[in-house]
Amino acid sequence: MAEDTDTLRRLHIEVATMERWVAAGWIAPRAPQAPGYTEADLARACLIRDLREAMGVNEEGVGVALGLLDQIHGLRHALRRVAAAVHGLPEPARQEILVVLRELDEGPT
Repeated sequence: MAEDTDTLRRLHIEVATMERWVAAGWIAPRAPQAPGYTEADLARACLIRDLREAMGVNEEGVGVALGLLDQIHGLRHALRRVAAAVHGLPEPARQEILVVLRELDEGPT
């Protein structure tokens, strides 16, 4: 836990502040059997710190911003899965998908 405290201090985040963010559900630290924060947790904490301190975003706004970022992350993950599935298809099927996507981009004719 001392390592976490030192890391938070270097990031200019008070331990009590991080605990509030965890309680708010903004940060989800590792399970109790693996205590500590991941790099992703710390990056998210820095984002929250910047939103709150540098940009003056209120708590409700932070929640909205984090929710939207989580949705974007989920969509990117889903898109990677679709791309991997398409990549595994035979070439004629991939070409047909490209044709359909181009038609969708062009809109109704």
